[in-house]
Amino acid sequence: MLQTNNYSLVLLIQLALLTYDLFVNSFSELLRAAPVIQLVLFIIQDIAILFNVIIILLMLFNTYVFQVGLVSLLLERFRALLLLSALYLGLSISLHCWILVLQSVGCVVSVCKGVESNLRWLDSNHFVWTDGLQALFVFQRLAAVLYYYFYKRTTEYLGDPRLYEDSLWLRNAFARARQ
Repeated sequence: MLQTNNYSLVLLIQLALLTYDLFVNSFSELLRAAPVIQLVLFIIQDIAILFNVIIILLMLFNTYVFQVGLVSLLLERFRALLLLSALYLGLSISLHCWILVLQSVGCVVSVCKGVESNLRWLDSNHFVWTDGLQALFVFQRLAAVLYYYFYKRTTEYLGDPRLYEDSLWLRNAFARARQ
């Protein structure tokens, strides 16, 4: 069972990871003059998103609801967060790859062809915003806002002591599930 002092520590870790994610989403473009630093920030951001998903799953597995076999009840309540987390992680990795990796490959190809390039790794003050990159950027940021909302809501809901002990509503849910 998740004790109060353990829950506080887990909540602090989750909020710290969310804050880091928000920081990188907000200020990463200010660091475009140093693409290597930006690359490290993006890698840590993706790892932080993955850690947050792992922490939520561990918290779900720790509930009494999960232990009595009402996994469908948990999935019903937290499906949006789980799907949104996977979508957000995928969009974040895609955006980071497009911004850093694909544009740096484009620089190498254009330099080899002798074409003047203004892509990120050669000239960090000039940035090419293609239509696809803009769309991916907007979708990633929209997914980020929804991810922050659902994640925070889920962490607060997982602090409910009714999830960690036998109660009347759980018995009713169990009876409905057996029918």
